[in-house]
Amino acid sequence: MEYIIGIDIGGSTTKIVGLEANGALMGAAMVKASDPLTSAYGAFGRFLEEHGLKLSQVSKVMCTGVGSSFLRDELYGIPACKVDEFRAIGLGGKYISGLDHCIVVSMGTGTSVTCVNGDEITYVGGTGMGGGTILGLCGKLIGSSNYEHITELAEQGDVDKIDLMIGDITKDKLANMTTKTTASNFGKISEEANDSDLAMGVINMVFQTVGIISMMAARGNGTDQIILSGSLSRIRAASPVIAGLEELYGVRYLIPDYSEYCTAIGAALYGLHEERG
Repeated sequence: MEYIIGIDIGGSTTKIVGLEANGALMGAAMVKASDPLTSAYGAFGRFLEEHGLKLSQVSKVMCTGVGSSFLRDELYGIPACKVDEFRAIGLGGKYISGLDHCIVVSMGTGTSVTCVNGDEITYVGGTGMGGGTILGLCGKLIGSSNYEHITELAEQGDVDKIDLMIGDITKDKLANMTTKTTASNFGKISEEANDSDLAMGVINMVFQTVGIISMMAARGNGTDQIILSGSLSRIRAASPVIAGLEELYGVRYLIPDYSEYCTAIGAALYGLHEERG
C-alpha cells in the first residue's frame, strides 16, 4: 500500500501525518527543531521509523506552512509538492470536523481564519495574536518562555486578579454581558497576582481576541460553527474562555480530534485529491 505524507512546517514546530489511499489517517507526529529544514527531515525520518514504512511506500510528500519555502522539490528522493497553506487549513478543518460550512481557525505563532463553504475555501483574515504572543509576554511577565510550563501554570491561574470585569465598573446589565465579562484585559492587575494568574491572563487575552475575530468571520459568512485548530487548540486552561465566548455570542467552538494536525492533514488531502483527479 502506498501513502501520502502531509507536512506542516512552522516556525519552530513541524507536524506530519500519513494518509492511506482511501483517505484514512494512519498516524501523526510532531517534531521541534531550530530550523525548518532540520525539522522537516527529522519529522519525516521519525514518522517512517515509528510506523515501519519504507521510502518506496510513500507516493508523494505534500508540504505547507511558512517553512515549506526552504524545501526543494524532493525529500529523500520523493517528490515534494507545496500546498497553499490556507487551502490546507480549509481542507484539514473540513476533514477533522466533518462540516461542509464552517470557519477554520489555525492558531500557531499567529492566527489565521479561513472559511469553508462546500468546495469553496476562502482566506478571511487573521491576527498577530497567537503562540508567539503567549511566549513573548510570559517571557517578560513571569520570566519563562517555556510553552509547557506556561500552560501548566495557567491552569491554576485566576483571571479575576488580572482583568477588569463588567461587574467592576457598573451595576447595570449591559446587553447580553454578565458581571464576569471582560471589560479590559490586564485592566485590573492585583498586587496579589502571581505567575499563574499572569499566565492565565495572557492566554485569556489571546483566546478572547481570536474568539471574537472568528465569531465575526462566522457571522459574516452565514455560519455559527468555528473549528479551532493548531497547537494552541489543546491548551486546557482555555476551556472556560471558550465556553464564555460561546455563551456570550451564541456560536460553537469545536476542537475535533487531531486539531493540532489540521494543516498537515489538509496538505496530504490535497495530494490525494490530485491523484484522484
